[in-house]
Amino acid sequence: MAIRAVVFDIGGVLEITPKTGWERPWEERLGLAPGGLDERLMDVWLAGSAGTIDEPEVERRIAAILGLDQAALGAFMDDLWTEYLGAPNAELTAYFAGLRPRVRTGILSNSFAGARRQEQARYGFGDLCDIVIYSHEEGMKKPERRFFELACERLGVAPDELIFLDDVEACVAGARELGIHAIRFANNDQAIAAIEELLQG
Repeated sequence: MAIRAVVFDIGGVLEITPKTGWERPWEERLGLAPGGLDERLMDVWLAGSAGTIDEPEVERRIAAILGLDQAALGAFMDDLWTEYLGAPNAELTAYFAGLRPRVRTGILSNSFAGARRQEQARYGFGDLCDIVIYSHEEGMKKPERRFFELACERLGVAPDELIFLDDVEACVAGARELGIHAIRFANNDQAIAAIEELLQG
């Protein structure tokens, strides 16, 4: 069947997201051993990723657990989001935006509470494609089969009519199991060439 839709991942694909090491200065400031920040906040990280708490509740819990006033909490969240959002992969984002109207397009992302607001404000992802699906809003995540099925349903296509681009092998493998044309992202030239080959049949 002909390709009718293309879906991209965000982190590591549309966003370049190297580790910034932001946690260690906060651990030092708070008198925590290395890894102490994640240890104290693991329940918050898990709940925010699962979507069982929203962005304001994430911030409230972080402030309470770490004893941060409003100014310190703002600085903490700025550091967190700076790493999470990374920098734009401008070339690939422009290519992605230009795929319409040839095909329907979407984003499928494993995410954290607040990601839609933060990424829309910085990158305008919602304006670039037909749908944006965040795991924390749906209560499921890649590489769960149902999450890929949801993308197909919302785009109105069969799995074999969809191309999916992701940088994580487990997610690529999960999409392929459903019959999606999944590509493992290595670099922009490789990804664009692989997508174009499939589009041109």
